[in-house]
Amino acid sequence: MIFNQSFSDFNNENHLWETPQLSEIEVNSYLHFVQRIILESGGLIREGYYRHKEISRKSGRELVTSADIASEKFLHSQISTTYPDHKILSEELSNSQATDVENLWVIDPLDGTNNFAHDFPFFAISIAFVHRNNLVLGIVYDPLREEIFWATCLSDAYLNGEKIAVSSAKELSESILATGFPYDLAPDTENNLDNFIDFSYASQGLRRAGSAALDLCYVAAGRLDGFWELKLRPWDMAAGALIVKKAGGIVTDFSGNPWQLNSDRIVTANSDIHSQMLSIIGK
Repeated sequence: MIFNQSFSDFNNENHLWETPQLSEIEVNSYLHFVQRIILESGGLIREGYYRHKEISRKSGRELVTSADIASEKFLHSQISTTYPDHKILSEELSNSQATDVENLWVIDPLDGTNNFAHDFPFFAISIAFVHRNNLVLGIVYDPLREEIFWATCLSDAYLNGEKIAVSSAKELSESILATGFPYDLAPDTENNLDNFIDFSYASQGLRRAGSAALDLCYVAAGRLDGFWELKLRPWDMAAGALIVKKAGGIVTDFSGNPWQLNSDRIVTANSDIHSQMLSIIGK
């Protein structure tokens, strides 16, 4: 499903998972740049977490804080200065609503804002880079635990420099899964509650921690066996999707098609658990 018509111009969907025509030197240059700025942005988030928080309401249950804005302004400034011809797709301050541009940065400056606002310590910064519709790299940084998850199109997936892999679980009944709920939970009947009930019966347990980016990374690291969610945006998923895939996981939409940047829902797990999750969702 395409979640917003403004993103439906992503015409080369099949190219997302192809290896881009960039050299290893170019890919590593982008990687080192992002590793630097995401750590600096994490410092801003961490500082804001321990201070008085300025919080405002965007709509319904969705909040935005001064830390979101500060982090996003910093990231925009760093990218625009270093790569002035690149476009940025982000939650608050996008300079692009198109996804089929030459070079695109997909940014969530603070994934888990509601957690942050309530002092619940589970949130992260997520950055992905897309070149000519090819997903080049993804980095997710948890500034409180100082954990940085990353992968590139030419590498495996890593956590703080150590290679990670998805779990080897074989049965859904022995698996721990994670999910989340959309902000419009109450007024919309497509709210994930039916899936939550079904997976509660089928799995060993469910977790709902409130940051899709970190949930995806936890699947990549084998801390969770699977993750599904709907009504997400590209900045929630892009970096984590690549990290899971490079950790050996399967990454699709609810129909089992390869996940794409304009998908608004995602299912990730190892191959055994993933097929069982799709069967539950397909009910």
